[in-house]
Amino acid sequence: MTPQTTVPIRPPVAETIAQAGAALKSGFLVGLPTETVYGLAGDATSDRAVAAIFAAKGRPSFNPLIIHLADAAEAAAYAVVSPLAARLMAAFWPGPLTLVLPRRPAGGISLLASAGLDTVALRCPAHPVARAVIRAAGRPLAAPSANPSGKLSPTSARDVADSFPADALALVIDGGTAPVGVESTIVGLFAAGATMLRPGGLPRAAIEAIAGPLRAAGDDAQAPQSPGRLLSHYAPGLPVRLDAATVAPDEALLAFGPALEGAKATLNLSAAGDLAEAAANLFAMLRQLDGSGARAIAVMPVPGDGLGEAIRDRLARAAAPRGVG
Repeated sequence: MTPQTTVPIRPPVAETIAQAGAALKSGFLVGLPTETVYGLAGDATSDRAVAAIFAAKGRPSFNPLIIHLADAAEAAAYAVVSPLAARLMAAFWPGPLTLVLPRRPAGGISLLASAGLDTVALRCPAHPVARAVIRAAGRPLAAPSANPSGKLSPTSARDVADSFPADALALVIDGGTAPVGVESTIVGLFAAGATMLRPGGLPRAAIEAIAGPLRAAGDDAQAPQSPGRLLSHYAPGLPVRLDAATVAPDEALLAFGPALEGAKATLNLSAAGDLAEAAANLFAMLRQLDGSGARAIAVMPVPGDGLGEAIRDRLARAAAPRGVG
């Protein structure tokens, strides 16, 4: 029998979902689509499966994982759900919002998945394939972005398959291109009120309409309270230069709006200046420019309102000094 040389990509049909559920029950990892980016899923109640996620990603063990649920009603089994948390779930779940809540010690979530913290990060994804796989597995799934730690998040099944050796995942389910394109917004509910831990696919204003003004996170980027808060994160191999007003002939350009001229290669997040289009294109275009043969990637300014806050956050982490975290 010829050894498998690449991670298999399967269509999102009932047979594949059943196969994925069986693999997850047996402790294997699966690449699955969500509306934000593709996730590297494993059984969140299994220390061995969670450890396999960390090993596959090369992820620091102090960086917690997001636990994905099929339905908001499941959250109370794993966390203390405050009235504010319940209101946010009712408004935005399923969807690109992760809530960091006090964990229930008897809930069964692996302590490794929460990096030993007394909180747990929960989300209910909007992608129907993701929820179908969670139901098929019959357990919550730890599912960080399906990329090596610190590298670009994947927005297609091919991105996932190309990022890991053949024996790292049982399969990847092809759910098409992730429509949101950046990870979920993470909000911490540690005491009265709410804290913005990571901007993402749900704009701040929508959350603040329910939760009131969000406090700024004050944790240590080297030992974060939530996923996605390492300083150097989402990084391509090439150096990234932000807020570029000019571009050199040996640089690749990630444009927004009318593009600068003279770059070795140019991709435009949104020629029309549409932030939703830019968010959906961000990681795929960074990935393409990373392979352009340029010396560095110059990024034109992106406004910080709405989804721009999440885009600027990812770009700042991509441009941070390497080796941090």
